[in-house]
Amino acid sequence: MSLRFEELAWRATPMGEISLRRRLDPTVNQDVYEVKLGEEFLMSSLFTVAEIELARLGLAEVAGDGLDVVVGGLGLGYTARTVLEDDRVRSLIVVDAIEDVIAWHRGGLLPFAETVVSDPRSRLQHGDFFALTAEGGLDPNEPGRLFHAVLLDVDHSPSHLLHPSHGAFYTPDGLRRLADQLHPGGVFALWSNDPPEDAFTATLAEAFVDVRADVVTFDNPLQRRTSTNTVYVARRP
Repeated sequence: MSLRFEELAWRATPMGEISLRRRLDPTVNQDVYEVKLGEEFLMSSLFTVAEIELARLGLAEVAGDGLDVVVGGLGLGYTARTVLEDDRVRSLIVVDAIEDVIAWHRGGLLPFAETVVSDPRSRLQHGDFFALTAEGGLDPNEPGRLFHAVLLDVDHSPSHLLHPSHGAFYTPDGLRRLADQLHPGGVFALWSNDPPEDAFTATLAEAFVDVRADVVTFDNPLQRRTSTNTVYVARRP
């Protein structure tokens, strides 16, 4: 066990102050890693079920082998690590706008996420996922490259954004630009902290087919109840 509380990293960014901290949680009697942006919690190692399910649900809809995957949002690495557990995956690019988050992984501050750095299929890419999507190139090293799956976990939900500049992505035109970067039949999956939103599901359906919103349940020991997140899954025609 560690100290009761320790701030492992901190820095001011254009989106606010980001910090990584480790604390001993008495409720579960274990070390918990947390990422905060300003006063908002972005990620906790205590709640990872939905981040894992984002990868599992998205990849379950992709047929074949030799899969090229993009994860938008590195966080604590749970989605990326789950992607790498799928033997069909040939390559993974993880895009994160905050270089410090990538440095945490490379510097060993998150020992449980070491695989994301060491797996030869994996590449951590500093960049703005939303800007890269708008410009038509999720792989800056290979403009125009297509992918079999894109898994996104950045904003709290399609209607609760970390930054206003992300808003254009969640429109029909923004989603069509993403669809154009998927192979035919490729899959887009999106994590949301909120319940399914009918309006966003309808927006997804303007760019994709086979659209659905899966509710993921998990135990919340802090509140002593079951909590839920949402994973949207959609396919390029």
